[in-house]
Amino acid sequence: MDHPLLLHSVSYAGLWGQAYLPIDAFLAKAAGLGYNGVMLMAKRPHVSPLDYGAAERAHLRAELAKYNLEHNVLAGYCDLTAGLDRRDIPHKEIQLAYLAELCRLAHDIGVSVVRIFTGYESPHAGFPEQWNLVVDTLKEAARRAADFDVVLGLQNHHDIGAGYESMHDILHAVDSPNLKALYDAWAPALHGVDLESAATLLGSHTVHTTIADYQLRPRYKYQPALINYEAQTPAVVAVPMGDGFIDYKLFLRALKTNGFKGTIAYEMCSPLRGGGSEANLDRYARRFIEWAAESIK
Repeated sequence: MDHPLLLHSVSYAGLWGQAYLPIDAFLAKAAGLGYNGVMLMAKRPHVSPLDYGAAERAHLRAELAKYNLEHNVLAGYCDLTAGLDRRDIPHKEIQLAYLAELCRLAHDIGVSVVRIFTGYESPHAGFPEQWNLVVDTLKEAARRAADFDVVLGLQNHHDIGAGYESMHDILHAVDSPNLKALYDAWAPALHGVDLESAATLLGSHTVHTTIADYQLRPRYKYQPALINYEAQTPAVVAVPMGDGFIDYKLFLRALKTNGFKGTIAYEMCSPLRGGGSEANLDRYARRFIEWAAESIK
């Protein structure tokens, strides 16, 4: 297969009522399931920079090598627009300090890509100010990433730049070889936009994409005065690969046609149909490997 397959450690981090594995056990699990690498959650209870000194970093690097996990991503968790309601606190500097530490950690464990986010839209500032804050922070973060020979991968998750055209604008505004896209199909699929158009625009910028499949569950609120129901925003439920509504074959084909040559991760980062037992997590993770063999050409 042209694209190495990674398993995101968030899947086994004990969140959303799911089974928990410590990192060493997770690495053994990923290798045993047939993955080529891992995406490491860079916060507790997995790989927080606070908990990884020199000895822990050396051990983690050795464990990755032991299991032949050669294609890896460090998954950061930032919010570049946080704290706009408290202007006296240097939130931009706090975010940059965290991102710099992630780059240092990635360098020390032999990982070349650090996943980051933009920011959630805040009611405490106008959109242009938040846009400029995100762009300025990313410019400085990219310069600092270069010092560690690390690429920052911007995932289309948070509000600022969630639309694919806006993501493209951010990448061009920052204009750094140390900022690339980690572009996923999940957001544009939920936005209702054309996946092929999104992937076509961002394919050449994308170094990694993360995959999970979902079904929509309609929701309704009863209105007694009308003796009727009002439709609500649908809920999203994670299901095994191939059982959901996202056309990943179309998305990946368009990414590849337009220059994508990177890695692909599978994640279980929400409640799963079937529950959160380790056996069910393993079933989903194996299904992704099977699906990839059938679907990623």
